Amino acid sequence: MNKNAYETVKLPKGEMHVYDFGAARLHAYQTKDPIDNEVFLVEKDGKAVILESPCFFDNIRELTDYLTARKLEPAGMLVAYHGAGASFLPGVPKYATRNAVDYSAQGGGKTLIDGFAAAFGAGFDASVHPVDHILEEGAVTIGGIEFVIHPTAEAFDVELPALNAVYTHMLGHDCHSIVAGAGHAGAMIAQLEGYIARGYDLILTSHYTPEDWKDARTKIDYLKELKSLAAASGTRDSFLAAMKEKYPQYSGENYLSMTADFFFA
Repeated sequence: MNKNAYETVKLPKGEMHVYDFGAARLHAYQTKDPIDNEVFLVEKDGKAVILESPCFFDNIRELTDYLTARKLEPAGMLVAYHGAGASFLPGVPKYATRNAVDYSAQGGGKTLIDGFAAAFGAGFDASVHPVDHILEEGAVTIGGIEFVIHPTAEAFDVELPALNAVYTHMLGHDCHSIVAGAGHAGAMIAQLEGYIARGYDLILTSHYTPEDWKDARTKIDYLKELKSLAAASGTRDSFLAAMKEKYPQYSGENYLSMTADFFFA
């Protein structure tokens, strides 16, 4: 599947990109919210499984209306890295690994949720989705669709065999990402090399439109350069300056700032 082979559906705030795989469809929702969240719907036989949740109230209303307009019955929601937004589909079963639950309840996810709530105020739904079903590593079928769960240090990634795709938290071939030190950068490189080796058509992430293996290769080169510049920089400021000079067109400077905090704590 070509990452650009989609139908565009304009919405009042966000935008939906619909990929047709024959037996299944992927609806990639660009929320256009302040933190560039992306939410995915996997559709089969009139049912939809949601990957992650919108967390701003206007996006929650918009995506709920979209499901209704398309006559899609929500069969379940996989809540990995984005636990906020519990007013979205409160009666639908929620699935997550134990570490993902902990991440949103008292880990790094909670820290992010608290920070976003303080930054964005009443427009942000800081309530956390209660999880009904704890997942282990391996295959699970929800709404007639198979998903393969892979726990990570923070939460979990998801393979989608019907789409020859994989979902992870961040990629973004032309934007900065949160990199929590040299060890984390190395783990990200190994993960992306694994995606390339397995030949996925699409790589889905929480903060970017669907990407492909060429984008993964670009990100690997970025991560290697980031590690090199961090090692050569004596201070946080000199690292930031070097990265901005090397990647002047990259978005996500807030994520780069967070990366600098990790490397120069």
